[in-house]
Amino acid sequence: MAHTDHRDQPPQRASARGRLRREVPGVVGLLADEQDFTAMRRYRTFTFDDHPAYLREIDGLLRSLASRGLHTTVALFDPEEYAEFCADTGLDPDTAAGRTRYTATLPATGAAVRYTGQPLDTLLPELINTAVRRATWEYATTLLADLGECADCGQDIGRAAFDRASHLLARLLEAAGPGTHHLVCSVPAADGQLLAVLQAHRPEEAPAGLDATEGAEFVSVLATGIALETAGGVVLRTTTPGAPDRLHGWRLQRGGLVALTEGEVFSAYCTDADTGEPVAPESGVEYRAGFDLGEEEPGTHH
Repeated sequence: MAHTDHRDQPPQRASARGRLRREVPGVVGLLADEQDFTAMRRYRTFTFDDHPAYLREIDGLLRSLASRGLHTTVALFDPEEYAEFCADTGLDPDTAAGRTRYTATLPATGAAVRYTGQPLDTLLPELINTAVRRATWEYATTLLADLGECADCGQDIGRAAFDRASHLLARLLEAAGPGTHHLVCSVPAADGQLLAVLQAHRPEEAPAGLDATEGAEFVSVLATGIALETAGGVVLRTTTPGAPDRLHGWRLQRGGLVALTEGEVFSAYCTDADTGEPVAPESGVEYRAGFDLGEEEPGTHH
């Protein structure tokens, strides 16, 4: 392999190339758990044999890249998807080149987070949470798309449910008033619960600001419950300076959100979901009834 000694280059050219290198993003594929790590050990060219040692090396690599001012994205490396990728592209999975090619696709197709110097015990949960959220979103959007049209009126059921959920979220944030709002939507699914979390901040006399991706995930999960007419609900926690946090709740019913009473909100928060045993109320928190979200927007609910 040819090697170019930068000492033979004019200083200006070497400096320019160094600046360009700092603007080239990098991707590091990460095997987050022991099971995935073990699956990769079947490849001869994957030379790691201890997951904790592997994670320490990953941590050192990320710190090294950051110290050189390089922008790095960490992506979840899935051995099963990697094998499928190699089969589809004709690559040999037992090569560094195959792993590199697959890793390069991950920010566009899989779960990925930006590395900003966070330790691995922070980065790993963040990455796994991103993967869970992405899988939830994909499941919900696929389900909505597959519902098709109403046999009676010809309306696209998934589209109507999504529009209705978008309207309900807008009403929630409008009625909640100023403050930082933390919303959770939970809807039963075939293999458990679909869960979406949304953080929004609404200043005085201005609309609420929220992350577009989180908003789409939240609306998709809520729309799934609307379209399938399942049980489910939404809880809202509002934080404002100098005041106790306020907790509100609603149940999903016939395409709408029905406000829970103050007692129902208290019971929901102060009961262990697994055992049914009472849990002590949280200090500095007010448990309040859900508020009325107004009349249904015409033409949005199938």
